[in-house]
Amino acid sequence: MDTSLTGGLHSRFLRGLALSEGGTAVRVGDQDLTYGRLHEQALQWGGALADAGARTVGVLAGKGISAYAGILAGLYAGATVVPLRPDFPAARTAQMVQAAGVDAMVVDARGSALLPEVFTGPTVLSPETKVRGALSEPKQVRPEDSAYVLFTSGSTGRPKGVRIGHGATEHYFGLLDQRYDFTPEDVFSQTFDLNFDCAMFDLFCAWGAGAPAVVLPGTAYRDLPAFVAERGLTVWFSTPSAIDLVRRTGGLTPGALPGLRWSFFAGEALMVGDTAAWREAAVNATVENLYGPTELTITVAGYRWDDEETPRVAVNGVVPIGAVHEGHEHLLLGDGDVEEAEEGELAIAGPQLTPGYLDPADERGRFLERAGRRYYRTGDRVRRIGDDLAYLGRLDSQVQVLGWRVELTEVEHALRDCGVRDAVALGVPGDAGLELFVFYTGGERPAIELVRALRKVLPEGVIPRRYRHLAEFPLNSNRKIDRKALAAEAAGLLAPVG
Repeated sequence: MDTSLTGGLHSRFLRGLALSEGGTAVRVGDQDLTYGRLHEQALQWGGALADAGARTVGVLAGKGISAYAGILAGLYAGATVVPLRPDFPAARTAQMVQAAGVDAMVVDARGSALLPEVFTGPTVLSPETKVRGALSEPKQVRPEDSAYVLFTSGSTGRPKGVRIGHGATEHYFGLLDQRYDFTPEDVFSQTFDLNFDCAMFDLFCAWGAGAPAVVLPGTAYRDLPAFVAERGLTVWFSTPSAIDLVRRTGGLTPGALPGLRWSFFAGEALMVGDTAAWREAAVNATVENLYGPTELTITVAGYRWDDEETPRVAVNGVVPIGAVHEGHEHLLLGDGDVEEAEEGELAIAGPQLTPGYLDPADERGRFLERAGRRYYRTGDRVRRIGDDLAYLGRLDSQVQVLGWRVELTEVEHALRDCGVRDAVALGVPGDAGLELFVFYTGGERPAIELVRALRKVLPEGVIPRRYRHLAEFPLNSNRKIDRKALAAEAAGLLAPVG
């Protein structure tokens, strides 16, 4: 046996297939796709991809059967999968396709309509495609082979492609298998968009257990307790912003979510007050706050909520991010990259670390070599609290808004391209959580005009809704733009009246 080979990420699905071949693997609306049927579809499409020599497969489809079968088919073919969203601007998607070297595409109807603008290759699979020569079994891969590529915001105005290997996912899901007791009787939520790495948790935790993943439509939040009960959900995973949404729709009442066994949150700071309210509704659930940048394979730290202890140890009302995963080393960096004992920028090395970005130029300043190990600089400030870490905030201009990782410099760059003279984008706390607020100079323009222009180059989730025109920016004593003063002004404008 060649020990350099591994079953790869798709071996998680094969394990679920062995446990629940006739059971539901994915439920989209009223449509169920069994493990057996999804496996068959993935072998068929995987055969077509392998015959075409595809090495990098774009999946340009919404959360539906084509997307899930496409992801699995790409993995079965031994290719790298690149999830893409058909509701993104075509120009941005074309950038990603080119950067990743996509040489085959799986699409749904909406993705198919975009193909002329984003992809010119000969290999395109859709539900209408007639396929010959299915794979007899999935191909084996090496641990260092890329399982998927995901794109994050880039400060140069273009997305950064992050490569994640099969070895990293094997380590990650192996740890989760030890930590959690998922079974075929569980039912998982699938809340995250497929270009968001937490969707990999949704799918491959469910599939590794032989359980179904249930796609949540937007309408589910109108009465989440009813949806959870009707679908029999037992495992929930979302951004913390979902808590406030459920609260505002009247679903966060005591005992309203009794069927949940596990509740996970990631993607932005999780507040103590929100978690306590969720716990009152999900009275039988164990709640965990998960932490991790895309570069460290989905999540690389976790903290288990305790009703009494957590509020006592939390810093600034934020639930701790917990301990870094086994097998990793971490540093806290202070000024001049001097290692600090108690507080600093979190840097992590270990088996979940990306081998790098698609463009090596994007790696400048993001990695640190220390004692023969390569660390990723997260840009997050943390503090030690016993054996755990507390999240203190971002060091740079990157913020989390409704689960989106937003590079403020990218927003500013896009605004300048839209014709403003200069722009400052800020993440400012508002009634609905962190909001993007823009100050700009040059000619004054209607906000709707700026929004329309930005929609051509940015995803909807990172487009600011608040704009304020200034004749000039305030400067600090160093003659730099005084961002603190602008943040204070924005906070005042967002503050409720009365």
